Amino acid sequence: MSSPALSPSARLRGLRPAWLSPKVLRTEVLAGLVVALALIPEAISFSIIAGVDPAVGLFASFTMAVTIAVVGGRPAMISAATGAVALVIAPLNREHGLGYLVAAVILAGVFQVVLGALGVAKLMRFVPRSVMVGFVNSLAILIFLAQVPEMHDVPWPVYPLLAGGLALMVLFPKVTKVVPAPLVSIVVLTVITVAAGIAVPTVGDKGELPSSLPVPGLPDVPFTVETLTTVAPYALAMALVGLMESLMTAKLVDEITDTRSSKTRESIGQGVANIVTGFFGGMGGCAMIGQTMINVRVSGARTRLSTFLAGAFLMVLCVVFGPVVSDIPMAALVAVMVMVSFATFDWHSLAPKTLKRMPAGEITVMLVTVACVVATHNLAIGVVVGTLTAMVIFARRVAHLADVTAVTDPEGGSVVYSVTGELFFASSNDLVGRFDYAGDPDKVVIDLTAAHIWDASSVAALDAIETKYAQRGKTVEIIGLNQPSAHLHSKLTGALTGSH
Repeated sequence: MSSPALSPSARLRGLRPAWLSPKVLRTEVLAGLVVALALIPEAISFSIIAGVDPAVGLFASFTMAVTIAVVGGRPAMISAATGAVALVIAPLNREHGLGYLVAAVILAGVFQVVLGALGVAKLMRFVPRSVMVGFVNSLAILIFLAQVPEMHDVPWPVYPLLAGGLALMVLFPKVTKVVPAPLVSIVVLTVITVAAGIAVPTVGDKGELPSSLPVPGLPDVPFTVETLTTVAPYALAMALVGLMESLMTAKLVDEITDTRSSKTRESIGQGVANIVTGFFGGMGGCAMIGQTMINVRVSGARTRLSTFLAGAFLMVLCVVFGPVVSDIPMAALVAVMVMVSFATFDWHSLAPKTLKRMPAGEITVMLVTVACVVATHNLAIGVVVGTLTAMVIFARRVAHLADVTAVTDPEGGSVVYSVTGELFFASSNDLVGRFDYAGDPDKVVIDLTAAHIWDASSVAALDAIETKYAQRGKTVEIIGLNQPSAHLHSKLTGALTGSH
C-alpha cells in the first residue's frame, strides 16, 4: 500500500528551518527584543569606560551581534561591546584617540582569526570544571556589582520600581511563558513612570542615542610601522581576552542547552565580527555573558535568529524609537540584570552537601577563580590563575602517588626496587633519596612495570641514581618500561648532564 501524498503545506513544513515554526519564531523574536533593550544601557556604559561617544559602543553592539549571528559557531550566544574589551583598549583611546582604537579593533580581529585557525579553541579542554564553576559564579557576582551604582544615591521611587520589576519576573511566568517576563517588566515599569510622571534615572540619561546607521570606512591613522607597534600590544590583549570570554561563554551555553558547538568556528567568527565592527567605527567586543543568559536561560532562545535580531532591534530601537527607549527607567533594566545574576550563579556549588563531598583542592580552585575575577574585573585573568592553581594542586596530588619498595634477594646478591606511580618533575625529585646506595648489594634492579615516565626530569633522576651506584662500583638494571617510557628513556638517558 503506497503512503499518502504529502500536501504542499506539509512538504514546505518539512523543508523549512526549525526557527521558522511559529512557536520558535515567537520565542526568538521576543528574546531578541529583550536582549536589544538590555544591550542599550550596557553598550553606553562600556562606551563611557572606553572614553568614547555612546554611538561607538552601540554601533559595535549592532555590528558584532549581526555578524556573529552569521559567522559564529555557537547559536543563540550574544556578542556585543563588552566591559572586558573596553578596559583593555581604554588607555589606547586616552593616549592616541579613536582612530588608533578602531585600528586596534581591526587588528585584534585579525589576531583572533589567526589564533582560531591555529586551533586555540582546543586549549579549552585544559580548563577544569572547578574553574568553570568559579567563572560562572564570578560572572554572576560581576553582573550584580555592575548594577549596584544604579541603586546607590538615586530617588526613592527607584526602589519600589526595582522590587516591582523583580516581582513581575518571578510571578509572570506562572501566568504565561508566551511573552518573556523581562519584556513585560520593562514595558510595565516604563508605562508607570511615564504615565505617573515619576522622575527617575532613564536610559536617556546614560547618553544620546544615535539617529542614523553607521557608515563603513578606514580608521583615521597613519598607515606606518610606528602605528602598528603602538596598536599591536592592545590588539593582542583584546584578542586574547575576547577569545577567552567568548569560548568560556560558549562552553556554558553548550551545558545549558545540552548541545555542542564549533569552538574553532566561534574563534574565527569573533575575529571576523571585530574586523567588520572596526571598519564600521565600533569599539569591538566579544561574547556577553549577561545578555547571553537573558537570551538562553531567561527567554529560552536557541537559534542564530535571536542573536541577529538582538543587533537589528538595537539599531531600530535607537534610530527609530530613540525617544521612547530613552524613557525606559534604568530600574527596569537593573531588575532584569539582577534576575540574570541570580539565575547565572551556581547555587548548588555552595550547598553544604556539595562542599562536604568536594575535595578541598576543587573548592580552593573555585574560590581562587572567583577572587581573581572579582578583584581584577577581568574574566581572563581569573580563568588563567584558576587553571594554573588547578594544575599545581593536581601535580602535588599525583606526585604523592609515586612510591618505591625494596625487596632484597635472600642470598644477598641483589636488590629489586619496585617503583609505582607517575614519574614527572614533581614526583621524580624525591626519587633519588629513596635508594640505599651504600648498603645495597652489587646488583641493583629497578622495576618500572607499575610506573610511567612522563618527562626529562624523571630520566635525569634515573641517570642520577645510576651514577651514584656506579661511583660505588655497583651495577643498575632498569626493567619493565612500557613502550612510551622506554622510548623517552632511550632518547634522553645520558644526554641530560654536561658530564656525558
